[in-house]
Amino acid sequence: MPAISLHSVAKRYGDVQAVRGIDLSVERGESVALLGQNGAGKSTTIGMLLGLVRPDAGRAEVCGRTPHQAVAEGRIAAMLQDTGMMPGVTVGELIGFGHRLYPNALPVGEALDLAGLSTLGKRRVDKLSGGQAQRLRFALAVVANPDVLVLDEPTRALDVQGRAEFWRSMRAYAETGRTLLFATHYLDEVNENADRVVVITAGQVVADDSPDKIRRLAGGGTVRFRLSDGDAVPALTGATDVQINGETVTVRTTDPDATVRDLAATQLSWHELSVGQASLDESFLMLTEGSR
Repeated sequence: MPAISLHSVAKRYGDVQAVRGIDLSVERGESVALLGQNGAGKSTTIGMLLGLVRPDAGRAEVCGRTPHQAVAEGRIAAMLQDTGMMPGVTVGELIGFGHRLYPNALPVGEALDLAGLSTLGKRRVDKLSGGQAQRLRFALAVVANPDVLVLDEPTRALDVQGRAEFWRSMRAYAETGRTLLFATHYLDEVNENADRVVVITAGQVVADDSPDKIRRLAGGGTVRFRLSDGDAVPALTGATDVQINGETVTVRTTDPDATVRDLAATQLSWHELSVGQASLDESFLMLTEGSR
C-alpha cells in the first residue's frame, strides 16, 4: 500500500483552476521533493493530503486512509510554512502537549533529540533563534511518530547555517525509514535530500523522476564555446536552445557528444570549449516555462 496516493485530484478557487487532475503515488520510505513556481498548485496539493482542502474531484489517500483518518491516527504530520507557537511555554512543555494528542506518539525526549533540541527543553519558545524555532516546528510534527512527514517550504527565511542544521535533523529522521514529501525553492536541498522530484506547473505534474533524470529530461547538458564576431552558429545535432552573449555561445543540448562532433566538423574557428551537465535550476526553469 503506497504511503501517499492522489487519484485525479482537482481543485478550483473561483476562476482559478489550482490543481488539474493530479495523479501521484509515493511509496513508503521515499523522500520526494515537490517543485513548482508560486501558484503552481503545490500548497493546494499538500492541503488535500492533510485534509485541509477538500478536492472538487478525485480522492486523496494516506496509508490507505482518508486524510482526516490519517491525521487523527498520527499517520501523517506536517510542518507548514507559517505556524504560530503557544506563547509563555517551554520547548519541553509544548512538545509534551503535542505528545498527548496522538495515539502512538514518540517520547518527548526522542522528539527533542531528533530535532536537535535536547539541551533546550527548558527554554521558553519566545527565546529561540530562528533556526531553533524552525527545529521546534519539526519536533511538533515528528512527535506524532507519523509514517508520512510533509514539509512545506521548511527552510524559508532561514540563514545558511539554519538551513544546514535543519537538514541534519531531517536526514536523521529520514534514516528511520519514514516517507518524506517536501516543497522547497532551494534546489540544492533537492539534490542533497530527495530520491525523487515531482515538478508541478499550472496544477499539473509535468515531470516525475530522479534529480539526474530530471536534468536529462530537460535538456541533457550544456556545450559552451567562443566564436569570433560575425561567425554564425550552424545547426548542431541535439541543440534545443542557443544563446549568444558577445563571443560566447551556450548551447543546451539533449546529446552533448553529438553536438560537439558537429561543431568539430565545421570550419569555424571556435575555442574555449566546455561541456557540462545542465543544472537542476536550469532544468526546472525549462520544464516549468515550457509547460505554461
